[in-house]
Amino acid sequence: MKVRKICAMIAMALMPLLATAQPAAVKNAGKAVFTLTTFKADGSLLASSHGVFVGKNGEAISQLKPFEGAASAVVIDNSGKKMNVVRILGANDIYDVVKFRVDGKTTPASLASRQEQAGAKVWVVGYAKGSAVPEENSVKSVETFNTSYPYYILSQTAPEANASCPLVNSAGEVLALVQPSLASSETHATSAQFANSLTVSGLSQNDPVLRRIGITAALPQDYQQAQIALVMAPQVLDEKKYDELVEDFIEQFPNYTDGYQARAEREVEKRMFAEADRDMQTVISKAKNKADAHFSYARLIYSKELRMHDVPYAQWSYGKVAEEAQKAYDIDPQPLYQHLLYQALYAQDKYQEAYDGFMSLTKTNFRNPELFYEAALCRKQMGAETDEVLALIDSAVVNTDTLRFNEAAPYFMARGDIEREAGRYRDAVFDYARVELLMQGRMSADFYYMREQVEIKAKLFQQAVSDINHAIALDSQEPLYYAEKASLLLRVNKKEDALDAARQCVGIAPEYADGHLVLGMALVQTDQKAEGLQHLQRARELGSTQAEELIAKYQ
Repeated sequence: MKVRKICAMIAMALMPLLATAQPAAVKNAGKAVFTLTTFKADGSLLASSHGVFVGKNGEAISQLKPFEGAASAVVIDNSGKKMNVVRILGANDIYDVVKFRVDGKTTPASLASRQEQAGAKVWVVGYAKGSAVPEENSVKSVETFNTSYPYYILSQTAPEANASCPLVNSAGEVLALVQPSLASSETHATSAQFANSLTVSGLSQNDPVLRRIGITAALPQDYQQAQIALVMAPQVLDEKKYDELVEDFIEQFPNYTDGYQARAEREVEKRMFAEADRDMQTVISKAKNKADAHFSYARLIYSKELRMHDVPYAQWSYGKVAEEAQKAYDIDPQPLYQHLLYQALYAQDKYQEAYDGFMSLTKTNFRNPELFYEAALCRKQMGAETDEVLALIDSAVVNTDTLRFNEAAPYFMARGDIEREAGRYRDAVFDYARVELLMQGRMSADFYYMREQVEIKAKLFQQAVSDINHAIALDSQEPLYYAEKASLLLRVNKKEDALDAARQCVGIAPEYADGHLVLGMALVQTDQKAEGLQHLQRARELGSTQAEELIAKYQ
């Protein structure tokens, strides 16, 4: 023990001498080394590692693993300055490296342009207590990956604490990032040039590696690739990441309109209409295609008015939609722009003008089934005969591409609704069946409940029972469906089954008046009058107006 202690003291005494023996450039490389800490979404610590700055504007490379599942990350540089990791610039899970950017100016290391050979003297620039600690090592062997990048195996092991610290040459140039092996006692190092070459593309938002990182991936530098990323982003990113991506687009491409329009759409969702209007004015001022810009503005307002008509914004209206669509058409007479104009007229109850417009477009190369459907809606609002309205909807069906005939489902649905309103119940049921077929059975519980109501009127009781059962299967916690089932079963004289359905209804919703009402009726009809009257009394207490009449009838 005494000898070991003496050896340790001698080693400590020699450390300053060893440090002075190192090339000055090696120690200088430590200025670019940092500590990395990643955090989970709840703010708790996830992992820690190191890395090295490779650019003056916060660009850095490090180990990927600490970022897996990270919601945020920070680095602390050689001077003790803390900076947030703000964007992921690229990642590779095979070689466990990542490139990212922090929110500050940084001192980069120089990357070696040539690789070292076996036997070469190298240094692992470790990092402890806020300062760089270079340790001499040598290259045992060099392998090549991805055609030209070196993968070093070192002669001596490096502590696991040095993971992702830089391996440098005598000139202080970074060769690689240290990676202690999990499979052996050897220490490996992956090319820093490879880590620095990592980029993102327009499709990177779909990259499963990047999706496991809670920090937003950067936009590609290329405009067309960035456009792809912007279009793809709403489908794969959460709202926070998407908002950040939109702001990045505006910052990177301030003279293009895509970012401003995307931000305007997000601002509408947040009911920030004045801000959205301002962004769309920017779109119009910067756009090369002014017609398309006015059309985009009109379409944004139209969407808002359709979905949020109860949230007024004085500057926007269907009249404004028509005005902007007309401006677009005046600049470039495209039928697409006219179509939106006629939709705005319909929304303003100008049915004759809208109808004339839709029908005029059916005589152009813009002809499509939607025009006939919209014309049908106009004629319906104008009080036209049922057969005339149905004929227009039939034209919508006929003009649907047979290769995409499922797109006719809304037209069959509309035809069924019109037939139902006109008392043509069996025709309506037949059209609803077509909708179900075209949609391959992907219908909601409400659809089956609605169709059951029509089937009862058509006296198709067996089909009605089947449909109400289907509704229950899709939404087993909706008491209305059980009450409806019980009522229907009483109607077809299946009293015991009706009683079971009514009890299920009350079991799911004890305070549902119609449940007690139908249960009371089922009990009375199965010769359980006293209990039935109790439930009818309960239905009356819960607000059922029909219960009073039934109580008087059965008492």
